[in-house]
Amino acid sequence: MDDTAPRLLVLVEDDAAFARTLKRSFERRGYSVLTADSQTALQSILEVHDPSYAVVDLKLGTESGLVCVQTLHAHDPQMLIVVLTGFASIATAVEAIKLGASHYLAKPSNTDDIEAAFARRSAGDTTTPLAPRPTSIKTLEWEHIHEVLKDSDFNISETARRLGMHRRTLARKLAKRQVG
Repeated sequence: MDDTAPRLLVLVEDDAAFARTLKRSFERRGYSVLTADSQTALQSILEVHDPSYAVVDLKLGTESGLVCVQTLHAHDPQMLIVVLTGFASIATAVEAIKLGASHYLAKPSNTDDIEAAFARRSAGDTTTPLAPRPTSIKTLEWEHIHEVLKDSDFNISETARRLGMHRRTLARKLAKRQVG
């Protein structure tokens, strides 16, 4: 992209304090930043603006940020979209990329990480090491919980029911592993 052209970024984040911090950080780097805290707010922005960049939180209250990724990609397939999440899982990473995200980052991530993800685009990196990662029972459980969580649109009560687990037990497990 032309470095002299204005860089318009839309930030879809429901945590107001985090959104303000990230917005200020991107503005210091020369971006014009619009913020939305929901799918509805995002659609209103897209009626008027055409951002080239987007940062989307995976979990927006009771909504899934994946719907926002899909909306952004449909609006402009060339848009660079980075998904941020404190609920990282293989299932949601795959879905985010399939729906049009350029990159998927686990929280805590900062502006440097996000800009690096924008720069990498979707070209990929063939030098990424293929070292085997031993999978523990806890990791398998975590990934399964997040797959069911995604399938139930991030509804904690429904996820607990599908897993045959008490809602408070699931909430404790999610609180223990949440990053950021």
